[in-house]
Amino acid sequence: MNSAEPSSKSNEPTLRGHVYDGIQEYDQKLPNWWLFTWYITMVWFVIGWLAYYQLGYGRTDHELIGEQMAKIEAVRAKELEAIDDKKLWEMSRTPEVVEAGKATFMATCVACHAADLSAHLAGVKLPGLPLNDTEWKHGGNPTQLMTIVRKGAPDITKGMASWEALGIKKITEVVAFVMSHHKEGEPVTLAADSPLKQGTAPATPSAAPVAPKS
Repeated sequence: MNSAEPSSKSNEPTLRGHVYDGIQEYDQKLPNWWLFTWYITMVWFVIGWLAYYQLGYGRTDHELIGEQMAKIEAVRAKELEAIDDKKLWEMSRTPEVVEAGKATFMATCVACHAADLSAHLAGVKLPGLPLNDTEWKHGGNPTQLMTIVRKGAPDITKGMASWEALGIKKITEVVAFVMSHHKEGEPVTLAADSPLKQGTAPATPSAAPVAPKS
């Protein structure tokens, strides 16, 4: 260790009187603005800690997140109120909507249901169910299909998982794409293992005139 005299010039930094491996240390007083900022943050921390944790002022992150989630659910419920079978059939005849639904289907659904909705690829059965025939496991109404896409199959170990993360817009577009392969009012057959055979929900769509596919 070598010693060195601190600088005596007032316009130069003050150095401590020692050197370690050729390195000297400053011996300067921190500026007042920095010190007072530090003191204020410490005082603010104490006040915040007492108010939030001891006196119960303010809301927790859990409460804030819950409030925002409630708002999201309210918006979602309002969107769902405007969607019915008639609306979805109309969307299935709108080329722009069908194309948007096709893009989402090809990105998220094709691995299980195949590009032609047959649930077969090169003669091999895929995990999903066919969507291009008139046999349905969970009902053939557009809104019933939308429910399955949103919430998934009642028994996830034997059916599709929920795709609600896609959002209402993309889900309705996917449903419109699938229903564009069908005709409004066509007969619907329930699969042998359909839970709807227990009488828990209607199996066929309401009567409506047959509309040509777009």
